Amino acid sequence: AANAQGAWAATAPRQRGEILRRTWQRMIEHTDELARLITLEHGKPLADARGEVTYAAEFFRWNSEEAVRIQGSLGTAPAGTNRIVVHHPPVGVVVIVTPRNFPAAMITRKLAPALAAGNAAVIKPPREAPLTALRIGELLHEAGLPAGVVNIVPTLSSGDWFDAAVDHPATRMVSFTGSTEFGIVLLKRAADRVLKTVMELGGNAPFIVFDDADLEAAVQGAMVAKMRHSAETCTAANRFFVHEAVADEFTRMFAAAMADVRIGNGLDDGVTCGPMINAKAVTSINELVTAAADHGATIATGGGAVDGPGHFYPPTVLGNVRSGDDITRHEIFGPVAPVITFDDTEQMIADANDIEMGLTGYVYTRDLGRGLAVSERIQAGMIGLNRGAVSDPAAPFGGMKQSGLGREGAGEGIYEFCETQYIATDW
Repeated sequence: AANAQGAWAATAPRQRGEILRRTWQRMIEHTDELARLITLEHGKPLADARGEVTYAAEFFRWNSEEAVRIQGSLGTAPAGTNRIVVHHPPVGVVVIVTPRNFPAAMITRKLAPALAAGNAAVIKPPREAPLTALRIGELLHEAGLPAGVVNIVPTLSSGDWFDAAVDHPATRMVSFTGSTEFGIVLLKRAADRVLKTVMELGGNAPFIVFDDADLEAAVQGAMVAKMRHSAETCTAANRFFVHEAVADEFTRMFAAAMADVRIGNGLDDGVTCGPMINAKAVTSINELVTAAADHGATIATGGGAVDGPGHFYPPTVLGNVRSGDDITRHEIFGPVAPVITFDDTEQMIADANDIEMGLTGYVYTRDLGRGLAVSERIQAGMIGLNRGAVSDPAAPFGGMKQSGLGREGAGEGIYEFCETQYIATDW
């Protein structure tokens, strides 16, 4: 990577952008192949996998356009003694570590801006799903990316891999997506060499439904926010705060929608929720649900692990959950929705913010003024106002508090992979 990076950085931005655009085209042409690979590795339904491929590919197209728009500045020092020239060279070699829930998109969201800015990369794909990453690497080279610029190195020994990568003198940056627990460990290791970091970490999103909300739209949004990609997403709604005036009706409608979800092999027609990633995930989810029921939560639908082969958990809605209960303190990472009723907006906002995570939030109300005012007070990097999905390559993705550092996507994303250099000159 270090040997290839200099020549890549010296490549004209337009040329770098054209290679990224060709990669976008190649991914679109191979949508069905990549989607099947994602489903075989991760288990998510094929329709979700196709959606991921389209989303993942779009980062190459977006950043092919951003490659030619890295801006500098020229100014005059207040004393008039010199000019201030500022530009943004690439960082150098970027270490990228990605999770298994989005085997394609979590790589391209980092890799595309890194390449657009002129960096080289060494990538550790998830141990559970490395094949999608390797195929994307092949498509990059088919699109004209020079050898050595992107290096995809699977491993079963994540700790040893990361130590080797961080301690290598060529490494200048770490970009990681994963749990907050592991993010904290990686941040401490990156600090040993004062490496630049971008961290997209865990979430525990509140989904707020006011008494004036369009309940059909809110339920539809809840299904997207909770169940997209088999509920294994960091942006998933985890705590449903519903006004007491509509709580019973919303819970009934939501439970009916969740009960209609078909679980099974993601390659089968009609399946909308695949397996969890492994047996440990099922056990963890079931323990949270059991503990909640023992503390008074009611099960409106679902509950209990599914018998038979595969690691499945049924879509579950819990009523009579109180804010602060153990299940509300964890990132569930599964198809379980605890419903918490409220009548005091101020207290609800305080409860929504009473966690260390701050990645995403969702607000449903017909009153746009109230929706915007409440959205501004939710301590999260992204808010879906009357929407159940927030991710977009053209928007800045990232969180507050322990949900991460930095932003991916939008105009901001490419600058995360740049340095800022100031040149004082006089002519």
